[in-house]
Amino acid sequence: MKPGAAEAIVADLRLLGLDWDGPVVRQSDRRGLYAGVLQALRRSGALYPCRCSRRLLSVGSAPHGGWPLYPGTCRPVVPPVGRDWGPKGPEGRLPSWRLSLAVDAIAWHDDGQQPGLLDGRADVGDVVLRRADGQIAYHLATAVDELWLGIDRIVRGDDLHRSTGPQVAVMALLGQEPPRYRHVPLVLDAEGRRLAKRSGDAGLQGWCDQGRRPEQLIGHWAAQEGWIDRSAALSAAELLQHLRRRGMSGAGQTLSSTEVGS
Repeated sequence: MKPGAAEAIVADLRLLGLDWDGPVVRQSDRRGLYAGVLQALRRSGALYPCRCSRRLLSVGSAPHGGWPLYPGTCRPVVPPVGRDWGPKGPEGRLPSWRLSLAVDAIAWHDDGQQPGLLDGRADVGDVVLRRADGQIAYHLATAVDELWLGIDRIVRGDDLHRSTGPQVAVMALLGQEPPRYRHVPLVLDAEGRRLAKRSGDAGLQGWCDQGRRPEQLIGHWAAQEGWIDRSAALSAAELLQHLRRRGMSGAGQTLSSTEVGS
């Protein structure tokens, strides 16, 4: 993570009026936990070593809907149960370790606009859980965090909908039920492109620097989700109060914009 990125995330949450329980948990402090889970998966035969380079994969397989589906080049006929992390290659590097995905359907409860269902072989494939440089991959760390922290509801952008597949698959291998998800539409610019700091977009602080308030952005999201009939400025606390007052879980009902702030 780039220097200052974590602080910027916390600052954005506070600008939006969002709070959290307990101290901030950093994945860099939990490497031992991830390594233990990875060892358990490896010993069960759920993982296999892979020495495919990014260059080889970019030539040998095309992205599947923006998702680079692994062609199975290194997948063994028999799972390597009980093997060690494998010998180093010619360049002195260990292999990456991939999830040997053996299920056709990956399902979860999703309150968003897309169904919580993916085809394991056609949509997800054998994702990397530990990179060749020894770093734990996003899918494993996220799945372990959500289980270990007891998270039962997750709200995130619909650009991560497909990423939910391998995370739910990892949870199933650990004998656990996944949380309940809601994947929401992203904020787009005038050309329909998603806003992202990696593309040079200003982010929430940039929004505020232009004289606009976080409450306006919250109101835009609420209208986009159908929780109010048109965009109106409201705080996160006000939106939560209205949702609770009407017994809403965030789906199936619409608030009139005249009710906002009442």
